[in-house]
Amino acid sequence: MPTYSTAHYFLETLVDLGVDYIFANLGTDHVSLIEEIARWDSEGRRHPAVILCPHEVVAVHMAAGYAFATGRGQAVFVHVDAGTANACMAIQNLFRYRLPVMLFAGQAPFTLHGELTGSRDTYVHFVQDSFDQGSIVRPYVKWEYTLPSGVVVKEALTRAAAFMHSDPPGPVYMMLPRETLAEIRDEQQMPGYPPARYGSVKAGGIEPARAHAVAEALMAAGNPIAFTAYLGRNPDAVAVLDRLALACGIRVAEFNPVTMNIPQDSPCFAGADPSALVANADLGLLIDTDVPFVPQSVRAADALRWIQIDIDPLKADIPMWGFATDLRIQGDSAIILQQVLEIVEARADEAYRKKVRRRIEGWHPIREAVEAKRRSAAAQKGEPGAINPAFLFARLRALLSEDDIVLNEAVRNAPVLQQQLRRTKPMTYVGLAGGGLGFSGGMALGLSLAKPSSRVVQIVGDGAFHFAAPDSVYAVSQHYRLPIFTIVLDNGGWQAVKASVQRVYPDGQAQKADAFLSQLRTGRQDEQRHFIDIARAFGAHGERVSDPDRLDETITRCLRAVDAGRAAVMHVDIVPL
Repeated sequence: MPTYSTAHYFLETLVDLGVDYIFANLGTDHVSLIEEIARWDSEGRRHPAVILCPHEVVAVHMAAGYAFATGRGQAVFVHVDAGTANACMAIQNLFRYRLPVMLFAGQAPFTLHGELTGSRDTYVHFVQDSFDQGSIVRPYVKWEYTLPSGVVVKEALTRAAAFMHSDPPGPVYMMLPRETLAEIRDEQQMPGYPPARYGSVKAGGIEPARAHAVAEALMAAGNPIAFTAYLGRNPDAVAVLDRLALACGIRVAEFNPVTMNIPQDSPCFAGADPSALVANADLGLLIDTDVPFVPQSVRAADALRWIQIDIDPLKADIPMWGFATDLRIQGDSAIILQQVLEIVEARADEAYRKKVRRRIEGWHPIREAVEAKRRSAAAQKGEPGAINPAFLFARLRALLSEDDIVLNEAVRNAPVLQQQLRRTKPMTYVGLAGGGLGFSGGMALGLSLAKPSSRVVQIVGDGAFHFAAPDSVYAVSQHYRLPIFTIVLDNGGWQAVKASVQRVYPDGQAQKADAFLSQLRTGRQDEQRHFIDIARAFGAHGERVSDPDRLDETITRCLRAVDAGRAAVMHVDIVPL
């Protein structure tokens, strides 16, 4: 029988698991995998395509974008402890997104004197040997393992895939010692572990009694409300929520949304301000949301009856959560809401439907006032050197398609973007789920890879742009022909830092002296800030716009470049912090 290395069986299992891509930042620990990929290529054997990423934060976020679009986890290769550390922030984001990914890192060789193939043969193999490499990402992965022997590689990978895809999905981490990847084994020693028999566990619906209880509560309520943030990760759930909201007269708000959860042209869409809804409500739904509101800002919520429906209702990986719920339900929100909807539709008589229609019609003046306020904000252009973000986002709304995918990393301007740049179709909006800025560049590339016929638009603050390893983003964009449109909002620093100080110390010394340590530009005559040059270095189209009257023509040229297959970056000078 033929014999092969562990690396061969590793690749074989990735193929069996349906992995399409390996997003890689390689090092000395990957020699056996590199050799095996080269051998497979020489034989014309198919394996997951390798996407080389000059920085790990881009590799992991690319895997996130691909998983967001497809629901399928991919492989990411990073280099020992150093690559794991670089990947950690992005892994934290994927953990909070609940997106599947398999993160693989080599380990420094454990033999020192050439005893085994792969033994230490260079300086870094000594200094990269750490006591607990897995601790770097342990808080942010569902499962962690060090491969002890090549004989179990197929079983271990199949188990890793089962964990990452089981609800709620998320990252897994496996460490691969160099000698282990180089082990040679007879093919007879390596039985298969088919995913169909060792697969993931999916959430489902609920028993009829609880579905009836939710339906009865909604039908009895005079002013029900719902808050959601990531329900839209399942496109089917969006339509079900909208239908249930229309059937029961529920106003739906998105606070810090991760996805588009209800079409913004729905009469039941109520914006992003939960406090405006709680005061007059008599029943609240929390549906797939980690932070429905900030408790100290919405104290009236304590008096409300709440029903929670969530893939992850306990938030077991958030040490303190603190939101009271009277009925807590774990499951697939699309299935559960469909169960509730069917009960409501069966029970509703003409009198109930008429009452709900009147309730929804009564919201019309509120929606008209909100729209008038939006238009008024959008009409304020700003001035040269200080473009109003609301005006910018309104012009984007006019020039983009509603099929375009928008990534919102505008940070302090994120709520303004939500108000101005309407999204009405599932999977066309991506917000920040985790605590690490710098996600939108890599995720935009991953989305473009998964959906090559879609236009992907990244909107990012200047501070967050620094975190995204933008040179790596545009290097990958050029290398793999993944055109994305990036809009950098330059206000000169970190508005979020300044605002946080003002909230805690509104009359403090920092406020009096305007000393918030958040400025990223000095104002010196010789100072330069040319974000577009980073992208131009890797073949992207780049333009800077300071005059609001030039926005339309600049956006149009950038879109033309993207549609022709070239990344574009538009550096916009907005109102400074």
